[in-house]
Amino acid sequence: MSPPDWLNRSVSRFVAEKKSSKTSLGQESRGPAATKKIVSAAALEAQPSGRSTRERLTATLRRQEEALSPRVLRRTLEELKAIVDPQVSEVEGGRRAKGVALWYAGAALNERRDMWLLMSEQFVADAQKTKLAQAQFAAAVGTPDEAVAEVRYRRATVSPRRRLLQRFSAFPDGIRFLVDLRADMLPHLKADKRLQALDVEMEYMFSTWFDVGFLDLRRISWDSPASLIEKLIKYEAVHDIKGWADVKNRLDSDRRCYGFFHPCLPDDPLIFVEVALIDEIASCVTPLLDESADAADLNKATTAIFYSISNTQAGLRGVSFGDSLIKRVVETLKEEFPKLKTFATLSPIPGFRTWLGKNATAMLEKLDDKSRSMLGREIGFEPPGPGHFLGALESPLVLRENSKVRHMLLRCAASYLGQTMENGKPLDAVARFHLGNGARVERLNFAGDPSAKGVKQSYGVMVNYLYDLRRLEKHRALLSQGKVAVSADIEWLAF
Repeated sequence: MSPPDWLNRSVSRFVAEKKSSKTSLGQESRGPAATKKIVSAAALEAQPSGRSTRERLTATLRRQEEALSPRVLRRTLEELKAIVDPQVSEVEGGRRAKGVALWYAGAALNERRDMWLLMSEQFVADAQKTKLAQAQFAAAVGTPDEAVAEVRYRRATVSPRRRLLQRFSAFPDGIRFLVDLRADMLPHLKADKRLQALDVEMEYMFSTWFDVGFLDLRRISWDSPASLIEKLIKYEAVHDIKGWADVKNRLDSDRRCYGFFHPCLPDDPLIFVEVALIDEIASCVTPLLDESADAADLNKATTAIFYSISNTQAGLRGVSFGDSLIKRVVETLKEEFPKLKTFATLSPIPGFRTWLGKNATAMLEKLDDKSRSMLGREIGFEPPGPGHFLGALESPLVLRENSKVRHMLLRCAASYLGQTMENGKPLDAVARFHLGNGARVERLNFAGDPSAKGVKQSYGVMVNYLYDLRRLEKHRALLSQGKVAVSADIEWLAF
């Protein structure tokens, strides 16, 4: 490279570096966003992990894939450290945290990732202090100093990252900021394991801050503020709400909707459940979603059907309050409607179609010769292979009641829900939720969800999980042993 070219390139880099150094996290208009290098989420995912923040903080120049220059990265770290400065009060720490949050709101995705990395890699427990405290605790076990040594060891293992998160939570909307930050970060955890320390710390803190003891159960009705009803439309994850007529039907006199709310997020339900009050266990969701149907007679209602449960905050993944929500709702409904005796769900089976596509061969091999031959004659190919069977399921809603293909489909579904486990837990996400709460797989419903979404997920099959209040703990204990609680009908259907 000729000297003039080298000189021109060096000067260009110096100018860019100097401009970057003028940014300040505490000012929206002068933060790294002023020199931001915007990339899409897909592009960010494809980028290599690159240098650690430790390497970048001691460097001079920025590499191509890096968002913040070393100088701005150092400034960012100082801003974060200033939040947890032991010399400042909680109020001042919260004010500084708010300044960083203002910068974050205007930052590009790759710049945000640099802040995640700093929080994850730079705010760690002191390894030497932790090692020393551990050795002292081990030596003190069985002596009068054991309790004190344990306290010292626990304190030594607490990372400054936890204090940082606490300071962020101190300013108004700080909890909302942290929940949204984690939601931003979650899609990138697999691609960059360096972020896992921050993720685990946040999940731990959220589990404390969002303990069910701090949550308020509130009924959401047609008389609730329009802004809250709009949140139902936005967050509904099971059966999409088509409009105001649809949501009004779901909040009619024969329905109930309840949500858990946190004092720091008073206008956002963390999770909500929609309930239909009828006189039998529902087998199809269509009548429940029929906007033109008359409201059911509440005097005849004996059954509460939980037909939709939606989590609303992606940033709270791993924080469990669905179990408590259902139990609280059951208690509330029993107080209002003493005649209610049955509490069940009408649930989707979101992983079934994908699972069957991979396991059709194994399922067919479980058939005896006679059953396989009868199935093949209906399909038109003997003996039927997995492709023939799956092909016959492409239009599941037209299958007759006595169809061998239909019967085989239900047998496969019963086996999937009642027998398929992964790491000691049910493979299906919805099954994992309800069975973990102590419910039982009660009944399968062919064409329970005839919508395009229902057919795509599970060939239209839905399942009722029964919440037998007297046997919840028994069913949970059974699940801990690797066994799923199922009704006699499901047990008979499964292979």
